Amino acid sequence: MALAVCLLFDRRTDRILRALWDRLEDRGVPTLKSHTHGRHVPHLSLAVLREWDQEKVTQAVQPLMDGPVGLYFDALGTFRRGRAWLVPAVGVDVLELQEKAVSAVRETGADLHRHYEPGRWVPHCTLAPRVPLVSLPILAAAVYDVLPLEATADHAALIDSGTGQVWLL
Repeated sequence: MALAVCLLFDRRTDRILRALWDRLEDRGVPTLKSHTHGRHVPHLSLAVLREWDQEKVTQAVQPLMDGPVGLYFDALGTFRRGRAWLVPAVGVDVLELQEKAVSAVRETGADLHRHYEPGRWVPHCTLAPRVPLVSLPILAAAVYDVLPLEATADHAALIDSGTGQVWLL
């Protein structure tokens, strides 16, 4: 179980990403829609915590989320073990926001997952957590029918990955 500090998308972007999840599911590629508890939402994580005090984390990151963030998705990426994701082009504003979020959660004593260290963090919007190699052509075809995608993250939340519970910031 982990707690993530996430950017969440506006209605338009959320709708497009959920439709992509549906399209992939219809083609036999399991996505975040059906993963674990089934309560996942399209998002971009700025920080993932392994241990935390939620009240302190909420107070620390709340002031950082003060306006919409533009993202441009134009590529498909994969991590080890088959996690597939959309690759966003990010500006300095997103990199600075991620660094501020990490600094804020560290000040609370939270334990940051090593993949979210500034300079190591790879911004991404997960589509499917475990894609077998044989499904990559199906995934790529569906994704490239949607890209490029101008996206807006217009709010933020803390999300418990174990339960799917969302606390809007």
